Amino acid sequence: MLTLFYLLIVEQVLQGLHNLWGGLRWLHLAQRRIASHSGFYAPRVAVICPMKGIEAGLELNLSALLSFDYPDYEIFFPMASRDDPARKILDRIAASTKRKVHIVVAGRPEGCGEKVNNLRAAVYEATEGFDVFVFADSDGRPGRSWLAHLVAPLADAQLGAVTTFRWFFGQRGGFWGALASAWNAPAATYLGEHHNNFCWGGGTAIRRERFEQANVLEYWKGSVSDDFSLTEALRRMGAPILFAPECLVPTVLDCDANGLLEFTNRQIIIARVYETRLWALGGLAHLLYCSAVVIGIGIFFADLLAGSPAIHILLLAMIPPVLSMARGVLRLAAVMELLPDWKPKLLTDGWIWTLLAAVVPFISLWNTIVALFTRQIRWRGIRYELISPGQTRILTR
Repeated sequence: MLTLFYLLIVEQVLQGLHNLWGGLRWLHLAQRRIASHSGFYAPRVAVICPMKGIEAGLELNLSALLSFDYPDYEIFFPMASRDDPARKILDRIAASTKRKVHIVVAGRPEGCGEKVNNLRAAVYEATEGFDVFVFADSDGRPGRSWLAHLVAPLADAQLGAVTTFRWFFGQRGGFWGALASAWNAPAATYLGEHHNNFCWGGGTAIRRERFEQANVLEYWKGSVSDDFSLTEALRRMGAPILFAPECLVPTVLDCDANGLLEFTNRQIIIARVYETRLWALGGLAHLLYCSAVVIGIGIFFADLLAGSPAIHILLLAMIPPVLSMARGVLRLAAVMELLPDWKPKLLTDGWIWTLLAAVVPFISLWNTIVALFTRQIRWRGIRYELISPGQTRILTR
């Protein structure tokens, strides 16, 4: 067991140093993108934001989507039912703005995710007269220049899409919401200057022509994941996906323990179905991390009970968490550059993305194990079974 522990620690040190190097590169990427000019490409844009129910800060989030410093865009809010509780807020906001607002009633989904069904309905409404589609989420609160920065790189007609990611902030300061925020943070640094980027449904811009060439609507048929299906459509045609860290989206999230597990399990189950290789590699990385820490602590306490504690074993077991927290510091430094208006909040809650980073792999390992035994998820009140990337069964509404 001791030999296994030493081997695990060596692997974790090497992996941890590699991750730190990746964290430095991500920080430098963020700094370069902020310092560079976004460009002047500003075509006519259809912003599409699916809706369901009322969530924390919804009115502020929707107001942000209507307040972009961008010359020519209209916004589409698709929803399954005209009786959705968010409809009253939408009507009130639409009446108070000069921006053209379209409320699209998509109807109940059949054989696909409700969000995907809503998106398909909005795209059918928005095809004429728009050069670019931008997909956003109702729980995000992007800044005024967000749309311009997300769309401008599409001046390069060879790009498949431009995407970004979310950064969770809690409103009430609860522990489980903080843990969800810490769990989400590493996913942002999976994106970067490489060919393995994926589209994120809460912040992606794509030319309408490219969207149609990639036959995205067909990929969305039977799918529950709008972003993974869009990613696959672009990969099939060899179109690159550009990551724009300067467009990182502040997102409000509060949850209890059940909400944390529902959210994290759902994300990893979807990854297992749509990105099996990524799910397997991630699960292996979490297993090695957790094994090194648990085995090391176990050996230390076994020696302690035997009357011969080996403090160096405990110190070695703490190396993986320390390296994980160090990468959290680099990630936090980058986000403070990317979201200057949120800097006070980031500093106050900095412990979430640094100290809790050491705990995240244990949650992710649990999510991986859950995904090994089920393909059922619950999302916005609907339970789905993910049979395959192109086949979804609705179990309960």
